[in-house]
Amino acid sequence: MQSLSVEAQAKLEKDTAKKEAKAEAKAKAEAEKKQASIELKKASKLLASKFATGSSVTKNPQGQDEIVVQGDVSDDILEIIEQANEGGGGGQLGTLLKAVPADNVVQVEEKAKK
Repeated sequence: MQSLSVEAQAKLEKDTAKKEAKAEAKAKAEAEKKQASIELKKASKLLASKFATGSSVTKNPQGQDEIVVQGDVSDDILEIIEQANEGGGGGQLGTLLKAVPADNVVQVEEKAKK
């Protein structure tokens, strides 16, 4: 077996540390993404059940996940988010939506095409 020079050994250790840091960052990013998508799905399901309407998690044109709710319940949802942010409750749904700033909520009314 051949021994490495001090410089080669230092370079090898540096490369190994870089690879480990990169792998850790990738794993952390994947875990955060998975956690966020699970919470959105859970919130979507709770919204659908609370308002007896359709609700789903979709990607918007910017590539971010969003919850789309059918029906005229956007004012009620905004109210739940505002109550949750003020610490007023909102039940299990309020707990899930507590981290959502009211500024991030966009109400879009689409008319059905005939």
